[in-house]
Amino acid sequence: MKPTYEYLEYIAYHIRRLSILATTKAGSGHPTSCLSAADILAVLFFDIIQPKDHFILSKGHAAPALYAVYHLLGCISEQELMTLREFGSPLEGHPTPRFPYAKIATGSLGQGLSVGIGQLLAERLNKNSAKCFVVMGDSETTEGSVWEAAELASYYQLANLVAIIDVNGLGQTTRTIDSLESYKKKFESFGWQALIVKGNDILELKNSLEKLTYSGKPTCIIAQTQKGYGVQSVQNKENFHGKAFKSDETLHILDELKNFFPGASSYALGGEVVNSSLCKIARKVKFEGIFFKTPEFIPGKAISTRKAFGKALEYAGSLTEKIVSLDAEVNNSTFADFFAKKYPERFFQSYIAEQNMIGMAAGLASEGFIPFSSTFAAFLTRAYDQLRMSAISRLPLRVVGSHCGVSVGQDGPSQMGLEDIALFRTLPDSVLLYPCDAVSTYRCVELMVNHHTSISYLRTTRGDTPLLYDDNVVFKIGGCHILKQSDQDYATIVTAGIPIFEALKACQTTPLTIIDCYSIKPLPIKQIIDAAKKTQNRIIIVEDHYPAGGLGEAVIAALAEHAAEITWNISHLAVSKPPMSGKPEELLAYEEINAEAILKTLKK
Repeated sequence: MKPTYEYLEYIAYHIRRLSILATTKAGSGHPTSCLSAADILAVLFFDIIQPKDHFILSKGHAAPALYAVYHLLGCISEQELMTLREFGSPLEGHPTPRFPYAKIATGSLGQGLSVGIGQLLAERLNKNSAKCFVVMGDSETTEGSVWEAAELASYYQLANLVAIIDVNGLGQTTRTIDSLESYKKKFESFGWQALIVKGNDILELKNSLEKLTYSGKPTCIIAQTQKGYGVQSVQNKENFHGKAFKSDETLHILDELKNFFPGASSYALGGEVVNSSLCKIARKVKFEGIFFKTPEFIPGKAISTRKAFGKALEYAGSLTEKIVSLDAEVNNSTFADFFAKKYPERFFQSYIAEQNMIGMAAGLASEGFIPFSSTFAAFLTRAYDQLRMSAISRLPLRVVGSHCGVSVGQDGPSQMGLEDIALFRTLPDSVLLYPCDAVSTYRCVELMVNHHTSISYLRTTRGDTPLLYDDNVVFKIGGCHILKQSDQDYATIVTAGIPIFEALKACQTTPLTIIDCYSIKPLPIKQIIDAAKKTQNRIIIVEDHYPAGGLGEAVIAALAEHAAEITWNISHLAVSKPPMSGKPEELLAYEEINAEAILKTLKK
């Protein structure tokens, strides 16, 4: 039975009332943003959304309204609702998956639409017909990632995607930039169907959403609302964003709300059925261990780690249909094209839109897929916010950055990934792997496929490198390998990737312990310490990365914890000069991260 107008108005009224009470008790929050969106949420959750569908509150600052919805659905008690923003409460200021009915963290604006695309692509792979509803704020539509997502949603013909823009006309500090007609024209120009509705008119919202056909194109509903709707002392007024009402104002504010909605506030519930089936907690997907058989590489034939990644991903795709690949229009450079050619239905071209690519990967990961997103490492800096929010969401994205370091060569500094280690080290519980040859690359990809608890990152390089390992060598997250060691070694070289081969050259004339630190995070610090103690605590760290945030800082910070009992003699060689175009060997020499620089440092 379809809910009546009176019942939906009753729900919207109580979403507003509870949002005010919760934010006032918390002493902070965004009640006026909740008031504008209350009718939208009431109609969606109590009339439109089905248990199989997806909902994303992209305007995450309206979280109290979402929590109020789940109280009215019977999922959480009013007592729990009043723990909003308290330490330890799952009802955080903006939604995170600590709230069991939210699959992803939102609140950093402009990301919800991208996640929705990923979720619907997952449904398409699973041959399901679920819909995805994304409630956005009008301020967030100035984010470029919104339009990256809008264009790709149209390209993939995601007719089951519905974006609802809460156009209350007010941002945090000023009026928003676009008119209703402007939103409509923009979305239509991106290949969407768009309609303007009165967003605080429940009957118009209900009729518009019930008439959607979900065919042909994605839909944008431009809902004209008023910020603070229902409380006339703040309604459609500036300077009330993110301000909770004070405790001594509460009775007056609630009286205003009651007088604004006399019918809803006095409505007596009848035989309405609450759709408690929406109170489903996301089921954790269980993965079986996936084990690789490394191919037999040709002895003496050099191969780049980026190409080995492409081969490893192609092979992994044969082991499970849960692996998908996302590309930012560089797959013939990252070698993700191997996967694309063999499994086209599981390959998603994101084009040159890295923010949207990572947002899509988050959506796919939230639905139990194993997404590998690959591009040049340098361009992942654009998507740092999406990576940050995915880490907050505890989503196991697999990210691959190729063309790392000055060893890229003549393409020049714009193409050189020199910040990526720092970027991924900062993400909570992230895993960072940096293989040096084809075998170690295969094994690192295998580790990533089986890592399901946090983001993992693979750093690959452009140039070909010879094989150092055979298939019998074991790799693990948090591990390293000692490539050279003797009792006569002068120092311990800690390095990874291309500089390993420079260290091996230096070792031809001088006895050195060489550690392949392929796991940069977590760091194998015990093995490093044990090796360094045998070389009079002398350590040289060599990396093809800027000094800030790289391997060197990771090692030095870890060693500092042992400074009380051990005095370390540490040298750190990194990319310290502004890079330029040149041949790889010229640039390694210029930046003083080659064999000659290692020997020079030893003499000091």
